[in-house]
Amino acid sequence: MNAPPTAIGLADHPRLVPHYRLQWEEVQKAWVLLYPEGMVKLNGSAGEIMHRLDGEKTVQAVIDELESQFDTTGLTADVLDFLAIAQRQGWVQS
Repeated sequence: MNAPPTAIGLADHPRLVPHYRLQWEEVQKAWVLLYPEGMVKLNGSAGEIMHRLDGEKTVQAVIDELESQFDTTGLTADVLDFLAIAQRQGWVQS
């Protein structure tokens, strides 16, 4: 039996799992995750996080970008919570 993956942390460099593709859908005005069996429409916050996951940036760098772009602070817990969900869904890996 496989152990669950280690939680994604601030120093990790998460990226999409290879069989998913993220793209902006103008008709839906939303980011979507495409995969062979279908599509997942992301809400605004999820899309903003996901399109920054390039495997190069750390989670902390993504949080810093978001807080700067949206002129806010305190997003760490929300971003880590979303990444935990995305990891459980099999969308991201670190």
